Amino acid sequence: MKVASFYAPEDVRIEEMDKPSPNEGEIIVKNKVALTCGTDVKTYVRGYPLLEPPLLFGHEAAGIIEAVGENVTKFKVGDRVVAHNSAPCNQCFYCKQGQHSMCEDLLINWGAYAEYQRIPKRIVDQNTFLIPDDISFKSAALTEPLSCAVYGIEESGIKLGDSVVVNGAGPIGLFFIKLASLKGAYVIATDMNPERLNVAKELGASVTININEVEDTVKAVKGLTEDYRGVDVAIEAVGMPEVWEETILMARKGGLVNLFGGPKSGTTITTQTNLLHYSQLTLKGIFHTTPRHVKAAFDLIVQGTISADIFVNGEYKLDDVEKAIINHKEGRVIKNAVLF
Repeated sequence: MKVASFYAPEDVRIEEMDKPSPNEGEIIVKNKVALTCGTDVKTYVRGYPLLEPPLLFGHEAAGIIEAVGENVTKFKVGDRVVAHNSAPCNQCFYCKQGQHSMCEDLLINWGAYAEYQRIPKRIVDQNTFLIPDDISFKSAALTEPLSCAVYGIEESGIKLGDSVVVNGAGPIGLFFIKLASLKGAYVIATDMNPERLNVAKELGASVTININEVEDTVKAVKGLTEDYRGVDVAIEAVGMPEVWEETILMARKGGLVNLFGGPKSGTTITTQTNLLHYSQLTLKGIFHTTPRHVKAAFDLIVQGTISADIFVNGEYKLDDVEKAIINHKEGRVIKNAVLF
């Protein structure tokens, strides 16, 4: 089978490997579509801090079951399925605390950019879903990134009528915008890409700010809130330290700041201790997702709340996966699809 392997920044190779066979409890999926992702872009540019290359690449895919291992009862050959890329152990300290994204033995499965993909038993058991016939593979493949945004939104504690700013209108930021609007929030979206800001409006943003057209983004955001007090919830969905710092300054006294975007490893931020102390801000770092939020994300897709019509723009073959990632990186699309 043909696969894309990551060897080093800007070094992705199309290779031939043996087609996998399922072990007990596993399934083999013949991928029909895989999607590009901001994490793929960051890995392509600077590597992935948690794993050593070479490694199979990609983590958002959907397809048809090619083979099932012994004792698999939930699925059969020919089923249309989407498998999330991770599953917690449910045994460690953090899982027992209900903090599944902090699992000490979090199983992460790579290899979406491949003709076939082995899905480990733990993911089969916890985070694999049958795709209804009326839901496209493209839409189903959005389950993984959407689940991260669903988790982030729930951790943000948004209430009806809250004011929310989402800094960054990339794929995750746009998910945040849609979900925050579903919560009944007044949503402010900021970005430098006018096309993505137009999409933000389509997804429910009450107002958008092009950061290239204002002198001070913090002042521009606070100016859209009553008495210039700042927003109830400020969300960072870019992954840049300077945007983390600006996002903190946008929150009102007693507000919550969701620092979701992951900056480069080793970077730091600076903020005022007086601001945190006297304004009683809550700063939350949010990472990944949990099985409960994966299921919620899949249900939103099945209900038609989120679909590929808006989020998936270009189509590429596996041989051109590097072009798909670079095109995504350049901000010309929200996501690209690799078709098999």
